[in-house]
Amino acid sequence: MALTLTSLNDLAAAGFDTIIDVRAPAEYAEDHLPGAINLPVLDDAERARVGTIYKQQSPFLARKVGAALVARNAALHLEGPLADKTGGWRPLVYCWRGGQRSGSFSTILAQVGWRVELIAGGYKSWRALVVAALNDQPFPARLIVLDGNTGTAKTDLLALLAARGLQIIDLEGLANHRGSLFGHRDGGQPSQRAFEGRLAMAIAQLDPARPVVVEAESSRIGALSLPKQLWAAMGQAPRIRIIAPLAARADYLARAYSDVTDDRDRLFRVVESLRRLHSAEQIESWLTLATEGAFPALAGSLMENHYDRRYEKHRARFSRPEDRELPTESLKEDALQRLADQIAEMLA
Repeated sequence: MALTLTSLNDLAAAGFDTIIDVRAPAEYAEDHLPGAINLPVLDDAERARVGTIYKQQSPFLARKVGAALVARNAALHLEGPLADKTGGWRPLVYCWRGGQRSGSFSTILAQVGWRVELIAGGYKSWRALVVAALNDQPFPARLIVLDGNTGTAKTDLLALLAARGLQIIDLEGLANHRGSLFGHRDGGQPSQRAFEGRLAMAIAQLDPARPVVVEAESSRIGALSLPKQLWAAMGQAPRIRIIAPLAARADYLARAYSDVTDDRDRLFRVVESLRRLHSAEQIESWLTLATEGAFPALAGSLMENHYDRRYEKHRARFSRPEDRELPTESLKEDALQRLADQIAEMLA
């Protein structure tokens, strides 16, 4: 049997025990369905080999070689990751477009006695739903943008709002990047396709009757681009702007970016990358502060002389009469809790 996906929430509703992506590891790494495990029936080298045979020799020989490889790899999966599966286990299998790779593997699983199903159209059908959700459909709920200059703890506030039951989308979490020159996180960023898949799933799970809070971002988070529909909705959305003194923001950033300050080589590289935008004297001043370990002073100078000026230009494009401001003298935990309470009350 084949499961036809008509919405992004169909997978969860179908109730399969395991979703299996049988594509090659490189295909899986670029993007895959939520929760899918990778049991490739052809690895990257084998896939390339079969493709070369198909083009340069004959389709028949390619299928013959491919079948032998698929059988060999299927045996390894049966004796390895699938060895403990009982008779009641229900797997859902897919490949690129629901063709020979998933068909071959599902036939073997069915012969064992498992109730296996395929995804009609494979990964391509899933990807089509993602593209439609992000590019063809308007954002489904009322959007609120949490704004504020660099260092106003917007990401922390999003988490506090979620803990209070508000709907949020953590764009930086989905992109695995903090949205600044210093924003790299362990593990690096997902591919653009994988980011879009995560985002589409987050949107699909929203309650359209309730507001959704997102953090103010540029159109790119690190190397990843925001979809046009979401970016347009953010541009039209009302904003709640956190206003905090430079000193409070500098102290917050020195705490929040301890992973950067602990890696001096990385810190120096990022500061050096600003040479095309600032004078040699300014760069040397920042490098000196970094060398001395004066991280709050470094954060304050970077915001005052680099980030704030650019942020104000960005903000001027999106200001609306209904925007609201929330001033705070501190960005420590108790102050953030109070800010989260105020925002939650605004949106109640």
